[in-house]
Amino acid sequence: MSSSKPSAGQRAYEWIRDAILRGDFAEGEFIDEVALAEKVSTSRTPVREALQRLQVERYIELLPRRGAQVRVVTAAEMREIYQARFLLESEALRTICARRAGPPDSADALIAQMEQAGVDRDWNRFAQLDQMFHAAIVRHQRNAVIADLYDTLQPRQVRLGTRTLVEAPGRLSTIEAEHRALMTAMSSADADACVSVLRSHLREVPELVDAFGGNGIADSHSS
Repeated sequence: MSSSKPSAGQRAYEWIRDAILRGDFAEGEFIDEVALAEKVSTSRTPVREALQRLQVERYIELLPRRGAQVRVVTAAEMREIYQARFLLESEALRTICARRAGPPDSADALIAQMEQAGVDRDWNRFAQLDQMFHAAIVRHQRNAVIADLYDTLQPRQVRLGTRTLVEAPGRLSTIEAEHRALMTAMSSADADACVSVLRSHLREVPELVDAFGGNGIADSHSS
């Protein structure tokens, strides 16, 4: 049985989201509904639906009488996102190690797909898979409420992950090595090693701080 085609609203959503992630629209730029409808080959109604969804996911802001504006992510917000990630992921890793549960079943396949995306220099795909890898770790803790809370970070997490590799592609080999190190530490049930690797994984990337405006932040983070 053939799979159904995505709706016009879904196509518009994916097109606009991916364009923002690639940097085709600059932060602070206003997006014209008519131009979007032409690019996606649809009417303005699916575009409006897509923009509403993108506002909820914090890609854009809908301003009265001005339209849709790409959200400006500051270095301060980036820092807060990664602080939240560290709290949630480090707790999950400690719980996993205490249970001696090992890595999530999906982790090896996700890493392999990520590494292929890296070879292809498909940074958006890499960032999506990276988010899935880290979300799988949080779910492996077996706390559904915390997993749901973590998933709310997904849109901004993917956006930051994509931007990391756009601004600092040399980070790719380090990110991949740290993923492998996390797997080894989980397999050994070494909670301290897991947290140490995670802390390194979320360390400052100067190119990304500069890209998001700096704001004098001394410690921002990576994928």
